Amino acid sequence: MFSVGLDMAKDKFDVCIARLDEHHHVVVKSTKSCVPNQSTGFTSLLQYVNKIVTAGNPVCFCMEATGMYHEQLAWFLYQKGMNIVVLVPQKARYYFKSLGLKSKDDKVDAKGLAIMALQQQLKQWAPVSPKIYELRQFTRYYQQLKETRTLLSNQLKIHDFARQENKTIMASLQHLINDIDNQLKGVLESITSIILNDPLLKEKVEKLNSVKGLGLLSIATVIAETDGFALFENQAQLVSYTGYDVIRSQSGKREGKTRISKTGNSRIRRMLFMPAFNVVKYQVHPFYEVFNRVYERSSVKMKGYVAVQRKLLLLMYTLWKKNEYYDPKIHFPDRNLNIVK
Repeated sequence: MFSVGLDMAKDKFDVCIARLDEHHHVVVKSTKSCVPNQSTGFTSLLQYVNKIVTAGNPVCFCMEATGMYHEQLAWFLYQKGMNIVVLVPQKARYYFKSLGLKSKDDKVDAKGLAIMALQQQLKQWAPVSPKIYELRQFTRYYQQLKETRTLLSNQLKIHDFARQENKTIMASLQHLINDIDNQLKGVLESITSIILNDPLLKEKVEKLNSVKGLGLLSIATVIAETDGFALFENQAQLVSYTGYDVIRSQSGKREGKTRISKTGNSRIRRMLFMPAFNVVKYQVHPFYEVFNRVYERSSVKMKGYVAVQRKLLLLMYTLWKKNEYYDPKIHFPDRNLNIVK
């Protein structure tokens, strides 16, 4: 069996071809750097692989889900009928550490992915549904517009304190803000339309929306960024992917700070802040209890809100996978209030 490790970047990708020998040892057969991340590079990749891999041998292409840079190549290989694996970056990183790959560069990452594809039983990749892909484009654009609006709004407030008011600039900034508000409204309508016009997606969203405090936009963002949770086999992978995994610093009698890694999808963390704030504000069970417990222990409100965000995310995962409406008596009976430490 052969594997092809692909380390993806914006403009290019690195390749490592490996195989298992008769003793089941991994042997690197060939490497190639700086292949263009475009159609010409995709074609040359297949030609290169066909020269190395003997006919009739199975081959697996393995890459990480790096933003959107891997998507065109993955789709190209999928259309060619290839066996493809797309990993969440954290899973690959932890495996590299287990191999003793301490260096961090494109060639090393490509080699690590090739080895991982040969030694691990990895789930074959299939493209996300067109509806969820379109949903992700709109939710990401919505967040970009919101960030731009905040930037312009801050600039407008700064001009209020200027020694001499410049009405032309202030009018221009206000005009841009108004235009963005109209665009935000249109994007939100598009997101709503995508969900309502897909019966399966609509049913799933309705069940997630049964959690008080979760709105349509936050649900749509989580679904879009996780490909409908298709990338994850368990809750631990989801927590790691979104950066809610806890990092402890402790050795002997020394107790360092405990914090979340924040290594992962920041869009989900940003979008879950307001739902977490709302469920605490309206004292929704069990999130309100979780917030109070963490706040009493740490005296830091933000830690409490982060714990609530994590619990909301895991609840969404459970409801999506089980296709259930939220029932606090079933999903969070009193004896399970201590799940979040």
